[in-house]
Amino acid sequence: MRKVKTRQELIKLYIDYFKRQGHHHIPSSSLIPENDPTVLFTTAGMHPLVPYLQGMKHPLGKRLVNVQKCIRTGDIDEVGDEVHLTFFEMLGNWSLAGYWKEEAIKFSFEFLTKVLDIPISKLGVSCFKGDENADKDTESAKIWESLGIPKDRIVFLGKEDNWWGPAGEFGPCGPDTEMFYYAGKKPPKKFEPEDDNWIEIGNDVLMEYVKMRGGKYEKAKQKNVDFGGGVERTIAVLNGIRDVFQTSIFAPIIEEIEEISGKKYKGNEKAFRIITDHLRASVFILGDERGIKPSNLGQGYVLRRLIRRAIRYGKILGMQDKFCGKIAKIIVKEYPDYQELERNHKFVIEQLDEEEERFSLTLEKGLKKFNELAEDRLLSGKEAFLLFQSYGFPIEMTEELADEKGIKVDLEEYNEEFKRHQDLSRTASSGMFKSGLADDSEATRKLHTATHLLNEVLRRVLGKEVKQKGSNINPERLRFDFNFSRKLTGEEIKKIEKLVQEKIDEGLEVRMEEMLLKDALNSGAQAEFGAKYPELVSVYTIWGRGGKGWFSKEICTGPHVNNTKELGRFKIIKEESAAAGVRRIKAVVE
Repeated sequence: MRKVKTRQELIKLYIDYFKRQGHHHIPSSSLIPENDPTVLFTTAGMHPLVPYLQGMKHPLGKRLVNVQKCIRTGDIDEVGDEVHLTFFEMLGNWSLAGYWKEEAIKFSFEFLTKVLDIPISKLGVSCFKGDENADKDTESAKIWESLGIPKDRIVFLGKEDNWWGPAGEFGPCGPDTEMFYYAGKKPPKKFEPEDDNWIEIGNDVLMEYVKMRGGKYEKAKQKNVDFGGGVERTIAVLNGIRDVFQTSIFAPIIEEIEEISGKKYKGNEKAFRIITDHLRASVFILGDERGIKPSNLGQGYVLRRLIRRAIRYGKILGMQDKFCGKIAKIIVKEYPDYQELERNHKFVIEQLDEEEERFSLTLEKGLKKFNELAEDRLLSGKEAFLLFQSYGFPIEMTEELADEKGIKVDLEEYNEEFKRHQDLSRTASSGMFKSGLADDSEATRKLHTATHLLNEVLRRVLGKEVKQKGSNINPERLRFDFNFSRKLTGEEIKKIEKLVQEKIDEGLEVRMEEMLLKDALNSGAQAEFGAKYPELVSVYTIWGRGGKGWFSKEICTGPHVNNTKELGRFKIIKEESAAAGVRRIKAVVE
């Protein structure tokens, strides 16, 4: 069997072989899917090809090959064992309405046995056994048998094992036939899928069906073939290694963790594997050209969950001083073929450093609070939500901590709390201070953004010493209190109205980001006088046009519109005294 040591060597062997079979090499696509809004990440090489799998003609023809970077989030909790990965590279070759089962299986067989020199005696395959939606795939089984795979090494399995797709809720799908390698010393006569010595190394998806929006399966007008094979797993198999983290792919990362932590991989495997996998995945998400940041929504939430789980296990190993960024530099260096990582490496390191600093501030306190709450056998949803809201613990981390102590989390109550939190448009830092909002209607969002404009305009018209003293917003009007020693003149009111309206008409972008409180204040963000803020805050910035920097920047819990042009016409309806040295403005947007 051929000893392929590096990922670069395997990828070259694979691409070159399929080029000889008339396939055109296409580049790896973004991790953020462009053609499928139903999934967060690119989970397979076929994702970027969806339009072509559905009938659109590819400019390079019907035969394609590549290696695709992928993220799969379903197994995050399993990472820590010998084989599970969140980020991985997938070898892929496709036929778009071209060759079908016989050629596809022959190509896979020849690559494994002729190029990689894997003995036939070490191979087993599985095929689809059929169900109410699709027939039993006896055709694939006969092809494998004709190539020399004995009948005892061919098994038929159900949809949970031998059916692929669709990638989202609907689209191309079909039965697949999977290839397995026996990792033990002497392969048995019969292929038993339950035997852990049989390791999957490849999968030919035979897309002859389409799942419709209503859930019905129909025969596809265009038949396609999609082969997928994991780079990391194949390297492990070819080198007789059971633990993928012990391959050359991960060696530099493991060595860096050993250097930083002062501990060895052996005896600390779970922590090392989680840190290695999660930070590698995080580097690729951050380094992607579509620029994902850690957040509490969508891809950003998955990213935050990965980084924070890595941080937690880093602390278990005793790692300090922004270790995520140090490890990230090694990862970027190990993947020179993904040039976007080098182009975006400063952003990658900055985001990891910020997230690590942000979470490290609350992790120890949060763990202490968890241990206090975990004295009972059940952690309530409200308690789990407290850990999320006040200490930044993703619910999955709380579940993992609870599982380690043998207790349960009331997820139903947590979800109710989280939904209520969303309905009130609170962020992870909200609930610690009042936002002054009556509800989360469109009208209220507009008035809230108008309040930010008003706050900055008051400082520019009346003087920088003006500070917010309070606010109240409902769907009908905004009320804003600020320190000022006298009644405003009619001319001043008109000037304030005019400048606010100018900024509305300019169509300025409104953005939110989370920052450490000290960083927010140092950046010039305005804060309500006398309010007590948590260590981590949300900052809303209204950006000036033409590269002029920001116009308004405030610590705030939201919600806001995305662009000031959504506000309409701004009008001050009343200016009055609220208290000694405090004035009050009431205004509307129409």
